[in-house]
Formats: sequence, structure tokens, C-alpha cells
Amino acid sequence: MTRHARAYALVLLALAVCLHVAAYAHWHPPDLLKFSAIFCMAVAASVLRVLMPQMAGEVSFSLMFVLIGIVDLSLPETLLLGCSTLVIESIWRPGSRLTASQVFFAIANLSVAIGVAQWVFDADLFAATRARLPLRILAAAATCFAMNSFAVAAFMCLSERAPLFGLWRERARRRLWPYVLAAVVAWAYTLIANRFGWVSGILLLPCLYLLQRTYSLYIGRLEDARGHAEEVASLHLRTIEALAGAIEAKDDNTHSHLKRVQVYAIEIGRELGLDEHELAALRIASVLHDIGKLAVPESIISKPGRLTPEEFEKMKVHPIVGAEILERVRFPYPVVPIVRAHHEKWDGKGYPYGLLGEEIPIGARILSAVDALDALASDRQYRRALPLSEAMAKIAAESGTSFDPKVVAILKRRYVELERKARTESQAAPAPKLSIDMKVSKDAAPGAGFETASPVRLPARPQADSLGVQALLEARRDVQDIFEAALPGGGAFDLAESLSLLAVRVRRFINYDSFAVYFVRDGELVPEFVVGEDYRLFRSLRIPMGQGLAGWVAENRQSILNGNPSVEPGYLNDPNLFSTMRSALAVPLEATAGVLGVLSFYREARDGFSIEEQLLAEALAPRIAMAIEEAASSCPQLESVETSGFPDTAALLGHLEAEMARAQRLRLPLSVLVCQVNGLRRIRETSGAPDAAKALRAIAIGLRDSCREFEFLARIGPAEFAIVAPGLTAHATDSRIARIGQIVSGHGSHPATISSGAAHFPDDGETAMDLLRAADRHLVANLRARRRQTEPAAAAR
Repeated sequence: MTRHARAYALVLLALAVCLHVAAYAHWHPPDLLKFSAIFCMAVAASVLRVLMPQMAGEVSFSLMFVLIGIVDLSLPETLLLGCSTLVIESIWRPGSRLTASQVFFAIANLSVAIGVAQWVFDADLFAATRARLPLRILAAAATCFAMNSFAVAAFMCLSERAPLFGLWRERARRRLWPYVLAAVVAWAYTLIANRFGWVSGILLLPCLYLLQRTYSLYIGRLEDARGHAEEVASLHLRTIEALAGAIEAKDDNTHSHLKRVQVYAIEIGRELGLDEHELAALRIASVLHDIGKLAVPESIISKPGRLTPEEFEKMKVHPIVGAEILERVRFPYPVVPIVRAHHEKWDGKGYPYGLLGEEIPIGARILSAVDALDALASDRQYRRALPLSEAMAKIAAESGTSFDPKVVAILKRRYVELERKARTESQAAPAPKLSIDMKVSKDAAPGAGFETASPVRLPARPQADSLGVQALLEARRDVQDIFEAALPGGGAFDLAESLSLLAVRVRRFINYDSFAVYFVRDGELVPEFVVGEDYRLFRSLRIPMGQGLAGWVAENRQSILNGNPSVEPGYLNDPNLFSTMRSALAVPLEATAGVLGVLSFYREARDGFSIEEQLLAEALAPRIAMAIEEAASSCPQLESVETSGFPDTAALLGHLEAEMARAQRLRLPLSVLVCQVNGLRRIRETSGAPDAAKALRAIAIGLRDSCREFEFLARIGPAEFAIVAPGLTAHATDSRIARIGQIVSGHGSHPATISSGAAHFPDDGETAMDLLRAADRHLVANLRARRRQTEPAAAAR
């Protein structure tokens, strides 16, 4: 209650108190028996209630006796009668009772209304007319109605800061008829009492009881019929939701998407003045607008990347197919035009028919804007969700081009409120989860048996004319040469070195900024080899099958051209971990045992890869997969990051972020050292792979022993380690690097060496990835400087 509303209520209560004091000061009941009889009838009538559908509530008969009191009793008697019946109604009120403050406000309001109505009735304003009595009663009833409705509307206006006239008009429209009926009954009672005496007026009570019972039976039948109609409508709606569930079986995000779209669309439709018929159509269309996607291949619907022109052509048919499906239902509302046109644009550049402006149905215009807002604010396979405010800004920027300006204006003004309402309704009625992941163990084989022939392959996509046959043959020959060197007896390359050489060779044909090879291990894709920009970021990924870009490629065994790298799990919802890459080319690596992994190329430019490069990668992938499978099976001595006994890149990133926050809070120095072990290949060539692995292990243990107890050591590559050193200043870094170099000479007589690079917080970066990138740059610079020093010495020998 606002301050003005409280003051208004106190003034009204003071007026009521003054009126009661003045009325009871010299009160002498002229006929106590008559008053008692009317009072008892009023109390009994206050219990009798009738349902008024237009008021969405019940009304008692006590109002009739208030008017009878104004006509046939004194002011003190009428005040006592009206206030007493009001208190009884508040006590016996069905459902929740009124609070004490509400009761006092109602008593004060009724008292003032009775006082003014009594003055109007006694003012003898209609003395010159023959119909003096009915007009006086009607004037008293109108006064009661006006005082009651206006007082409540004024209080609500002060409390809710809403327009006074609008509130009063709404209450007046719904509550006028009870006062008219009360005036008629009061006039009838007065006629009977004047002719046959007031005792005959007692017959009014059983008449009111019969009226209440008859009307209640009639309303009950209407309610039963309405309940049946609502049940049929509910069954209709559940059938519609079941149809929408067919889409949900293909896309787990559909239910929350449909719920949000439905809430937004209905509220905007109401504000735009749509009638119930149009709102019903909009409610159904908001649930079923994407049902035409049942005719679109699932690989296109769930593709975690931008669609090709050919794929988009297939996607554009879903509004037409959806309309054709729903035409067979024969809805009594204009659902089909909304579904058919919900991808049309205000400027006429939408699909499927290019409708312009108001040629688009109003329901489709609403649905188009709401659907686009929800898509931008939700996670999709091809990109991360935008904050709702940013999504709304993008919709507002397309007002007048893609969307109806009137719809966008309402959406911009109310989107925060509507989002809160949509979330509340979604939480109150969550959709049941479909059992799409359930494994059925009954029945060992289908009735028609299993397929015994070799699996049928779809015909390969025709190659682009610009794809050079010579380039393809050369690339395949390079792949063959590289991995033959990794086989037993083929040479000194192990799998990691083969992949490294592959990255160098394939760059002549497929230009990239980053390159990664993921292997399938225990239901996840693990990066086996990564090179290029954002090396640490991609190295830390663990991608579940079917999720993200690489997971989708592995599960569906289909390549992706110019997908969005930022959808990979591991940094999808972490604002501190983001990739500078903007396009990806990913192809599955299929060998004899199934999907071995995924070959991924990344570029910083959007749409960085061409169809020719995709076709080349697809042509090379089977040979690469088979070569990797053979090389991996013949190199069991290789240690993976997971089994090395040291924390991996993901653990390093988490620890480094925590140390950076601590260093910033306490203003302490923090350094990161990246160390690379060199010369392991020479050890393998001279002494064998077991000795190389033994040397690497000894160096790793030496690095761990050299760390202070509060430092953190992680293995971030086949022969790379990182040390997080809190408290290590930039001046002390050189001596620490020198001690690390001594670790190699202290662990056996072998030609291995170690190179290091350091980065310092916050001078070299304010995020974990920035620090690791800076340390990598310093490491590369040190390696180049060492190579320049060793080359003249080698030439002299």
C-alpha cells in the first residue's frame, strides 16, 4: 500500500466513524420488531450466494436488504444492518478470508455509500413526478453503486498507479447488474409492505431462496456444459502438443523453445488487440509452426554449423510442408496461414513466397519476431546463446526490415517481463522426457532378420570442377608416405611425429590456422594432436560423442563445412575460455573398426574453407584413418596424456585461473613456464622407443621434484610440461630456467635437452590462455635462438 493509498483509506475510515457517531447519538428505534425481522432476513440472505459468470465471482442477497433499509428504515438501522451483514460475509467467505484492514476498508466504504444514498433518497428530488418511489429507489441504488465502485477504483489507482477511469469502468461494467436487481427487489418489497403490512415482506426470504436455488441449478448446468467444452478443448490441445512432441523427439531443445514462443506470442497478440479466435490460432501455431521439419533430414536440423546452399534449400520447404500437414486437421482457427508465413519478412525478402508488409498475417508477424528472439537467446548446435538483452538489440535493429515495427516495439518494451513469465510457466509444467535413450533388450532380432550384405553407401557427392586431380593424388601420396614410416620397420616416426608431419604436408592443400586430430576414447573425443593458434584451448577439450561440432561429426559420420568452433563442449558457457577461430572443417575418420576419430581444421576467418577443401579432406580421411589405425596398433609404447600420471591441460587451465585470481587479490607475482623436451627422436633411433620413454619419464620426475610444494606441474603435450609458479618474479625466471636445464644433465647420459619459455602475470596477459600463448611464443623464440647457435657449430665440424 502506497502512502497516498493509506492516507485515502484513513480519510474514508474517519468519515465513516463520524457518520456512525452522528447516527447513533440520538437513535431511538421506532419499531424494534420490524427492524429485528428485516435484520434477521438480511443476515440469512447474506449466506445465500449466486454465481455471476460475468463477475468471475459470487454475489450475496444482502445488498437488496441494504436498499430496503434505505427505503423503509432509519439511517442508524440501515448502517447497523449493512455493516453486520458485511462482517458475516467476510467471516463466512468461501476460500481465503479478508484481512482485518480489508474488512475495515469495506465497512467504511459501505457506510459512506449508505449515508450518501440515504441523503439522495430523502432529498425528495423527484416530488414532481408520478413515479416518485421507483425513481428514488433507483437513484439510491445508483448512488450506492457509484460510491462503492469509485471508492475501490480510487484506492486501486493510488496503490497500483493505474488510470482511475480505466479501473472504474472495468469494475462498473462487471458489477452494475446486482444493483439493478436489488433496486427492483426493494421496490417490490415496498409495494407489498405498503399494501399488506411489513409482516408480509417476510415472504421475500423464501422467494429469494427459491430464486437462488433455481439460478444455481441453471448456472450449474451451464458450468457442466462449459467444463465439457473445456475438456474437449484440452483434449484438442493435448493432441496438438503430442504432434509437437514428434519434433521434440528429433530436437531436445524444442519444448522450452515452444513454451517461450507461446507465452511471448500470446501476450503480444493480446496487446495488439487480437480477438479470441485469432489468439487461439496463434496459440496453436506457436506450438506447431516447426512441424514441417519432420520432412527435413535430421542431419540438417541438428547440424552444428552453417548450412550449405543446398541444405538451406531443403530447410526452406518446412513452412510449406507444415501448412500442408495442418490443413488436414481442419482447425476452426486460421492456423495454417500463420504456419505457412512465419518465415516471411517485413521487407518481402523472406520465404517461401516473399510476402511484403501487411500481406503477412498478423499472427505470422508476431511469431516471426518472437521465434527469432528465442533462437538468438538459446543455445543451438551452431552457436552459443546470446544474452537476452543482446538478442533483443539484434531484433530491434531489424525492425522495419525483417520484422513488423509494431511487434518489435511491444517486444522491446516487455521482453524482460515476458521472459520471467515464460520461465515460471516452464518450471511449473515441465515436459515429460521422451525415452529416446532407452535400450530395449527384448526380442533378439527383427521379424525380417538382419542385413547380411555389405552396408549400402549413399552415392558420393560430385566433386567440384575446380578440384584438381593432381592435387588429390599428391595429397594421398603424401599421406601414404607419412604413415608408412610409422609402421614397424618403416622408419623412426612414431604416431605423434607422423601426425605432426601430416599437419605440415596437408597445409599445402588445405589452408588452416589450427589443426587437430581427435581420437574416440571411452565415449569421448580426446585431442591426440593439436597444432596452431589456440593450441592450449583445443588441447584441453574433452568432447562427448554427439555433442559440439566434432562430436556431431563422429556420431553422424558426416563432415561439416565452415562450422562454428565455439560450440565445442568444455568452453561453451565459460566466458574466460573462447576461441579466436570462426570457421571449422571437420571430417570423420572411419576405419575397419568404425569411427576412429575426427580430423578438424580451423580458421580465424568466417567461411574460411571452400567446398574444394572439404572434398579433398573427405577424400583423404579414409586413408588417414586406416594409416592411423595401423600406426597406433603398432606403437603400444606411446603414453597418452591421461595415463602419464600428471595433470593435463584442462587441470592446468583451472589451476592457473585460480592462481591468477589469488595473485590479483594479494598483489603477488605469478609466472608460467612452458618446457619442451628435445632429442627424444634421436634416442629412439639409437636406443629404441623404451629408452626414449624412460628418459622422458625421468625428466618429468626431475621437473616435479624441482617444483616447490605450492607450484603446479602439468603435462600439456607428448613432450611438453607447464609449471605454474606463484611468487616467482620476472627477474628470478632466468635462474629458474637454468636450473631446469640442469635437470636433463642430471638424469642419465642421453642427447635430450630441454627448452623453456616464461610468461608473467599480468604483464603478458590477463587470462590463462593469454599467459600460455605468451609462454609459447617465448619458447619458440628460445628454440630458434638455440638453433641459430648450433647450426654454425655443426657446419664447422
